[in-house]
Amino acid sequence: MAEDIAMPGSTPIDPRPAFAIVEELKAKFGENFYVQTTFEDFPTVWVERARVQEVLMFLRMVSRPYVMLFDLSAVDERLRTHRDGLPASDFTVFYHLLSLERNTDIRIKVALNENDINIPTATNIWPNANWYEREAYDMFGINFEGHPMLRRILLPTYWEGHPLRKEYSARATEYTPYMQNQAKQDYEQEHLRFVPEDWGLKRGNADEDFMFLNLGPNHPSAHGAFRIVLQLDGEEVKDCV
Repeated sequence: MAEDIAMPGSTPIDPRPAFAIVEELKAKFGENFYVQTTFEDFPTVWVERARVQEVLMFLRMVSRPYVMLFDLSAVDERLRTHRDGLPASDFTVFYHLLSLERNTDIRIKVALNENDINIPTATNIWPNANWYEREAYDMFGINFEGHPMLRRILLPTYWEGHPLRKEYSARATEYTPYMQNQAKQDYEQEHLRFVPEDWGLKRGNADEDFMFLNLGPNHPSAHGAFRIVLQLDGEEVKDCV
């Protein structure tokens, strides 16, 4: 299994302040993980998939905790030729965490086999993992088990494939010319229809129906178009997605 990481033997204590958290991880979990050397001296630790939730929760709750999930994504490693002794990994999921009290960061990596790209969700630890994990699912096909609503976030629901995988065609010339007739336009518009039940929302209760309202358009400073739908009970906002 790709997650069976070869761990080094006993290592001396690292005196660098940013690496104090690595020593805390060793004290808590033993030396059953791999510390990767990086050119920017950024604490980078590979952990086993079976323990990633435990490790992430420890970092979130430790004294002077890592309160911010700064980034979460994946890398398709299958064509990498220079691994420099790193754990074998077809797909790598990484977490970039920030501690405000320590003024330090840490990067956690998890190795996955291409035949088993399942990993537990981190949404129960950092709620903002929701959109990050949906993007990694959309772009790489990583399955985050336990995610409250794992669905595409950048591409339409009918899209086939995952664009940041190595086998995905990178050039428009590798595709047949794009054509859109009325049938294709109707098909795409139908997939844009907002269906409340698909998002875990109810259309109403025993006494009344709810109203669903698109909020927008969004300001250009939002760095991209996104859609917000409000669930209204009269003038009261009951929920939004």
